[in-house]
Amino acid sequence: MSGTTRALRSDAERTVRTILAAAERVLSRNPAASMEQIAEAAGVARTTVHRRFASRDALVAALASWATRQFAEAVDAAHPETTPPLVALYQVTANVLRVKIDWGFAMNLAFTTDAAAQVHADVAERCERLFARARETGTFRADVDLSWARRVYYALLHESAQDRDGDPEALAARLVDTLLRGMGTGQGL
Repeated sequence: MSGTTRALRSDAERTVRTILAAAERVLSRNPAASMEQIAEAAGVARTTVHRRFASRDALVAALASWATRQFAEAVDAAHPETTPPLVALYQVTANVLRVKIDWGFAMNLAFTTDAAAQVHADVAERCERLFARARETGTFRADVDLSWARRVYYALLHESAQDRDGDPEALAARLVDTLLRGMGTGQGL
């Protein structure tokens, strides 16, 4: 592959990422926004958007696919199978919150394809294994119902991601602390 071809491909990839980022911003404010509004926000011609995406539906599908990949990569980057469970739990949480905050509109679409559903199922299995390791190593109590803990964790993730201006690192620390300690004093039990 020549240097010119490589430069053109990286430029095209950069253009696609710019369009997807603009689509996320525009569609999260106005889900009915037009391709022209997205092109304007991306700083490209409408024809450039149409050259990359045959239709608005194709653009939205690409946006959901992009967010799904970002979500999977966020989990992968934490190495949940090999990192100590507490560290992995924190890192997965921070990484996933970053994606959910930055790609909120697209993440709400991310369950609409079979491929996305498979990614989410794989991540759920990895979460189950991480939680089991957390229980085995004493990070979680031995009597913790892992299914319940996972559902609570997902709910905390969802609610934390609603804080669009929040720092993902600080939100992750608060979420993990809440998960591990609960909110009660432990008195009166």
